[in-house]
Amino acid sequence: MPYFIFEITTHPDSGVRTARYLDVYDKFRDAKQRVKAEREANPETEERVVRMAFAKTQVEAEKLLTTPREGQPIINED
Repeated sequence: MPYFIFEITTHPDSGVRTARYLDVYDKFRDAKQRVKAEREANPETEERVVRMAFAKTQVEAEKLLTTPREGQPIINED
């Protein structure tokens, strides 16, 4: 499966995340270098980040990166 790279923008008013596709790589090392270069060229902010996703398709990767995570379950809270 390939590594997809996106620029994720979070809109401050609504909190909605949008993804802009940047590139795709077959090798993790190449993808990691591209993400690092993007972050150095344009420093990340609260509204804009560069992320990589390992997925079967570009659509799946975009969904993974734009869907907010749910809270982690608490285990053994006794």
